[in-house]
Amino acid sequence: MTSADKLKNLLEIEIIPDLEVAIDELFSAIDKAKNASKEQKDDLEELREMRTECFAIVEELGRNELEEDEIEELLAELVDMKTDEDA
Repeated sequence: MTSADKLKNLLEIEIIPDLEVAIDELFSAIDKAKNASKEQKDDLEELREMRTECFAIVEELGRNELEEDEIEELLAELVDMKTDEDA
């Protein structure tokens, strides 16, 4: 499996679904409170931006627009982020 495949799988199987769950949970919390705090609005915006960036990376991978060193760097960064989150 290439690094590009690993990155694509990590994004599609773990990162994007995790972001979508976090967005849904935040929406639920906002709905229950009937009002969003500034912090919740900022968090929601950040999660949405991250999800958009992840989808863009998947598209770039599909079009072979990323260099191998970019792929390796993104993969390492996301694995580190995921490892820190699980710890």
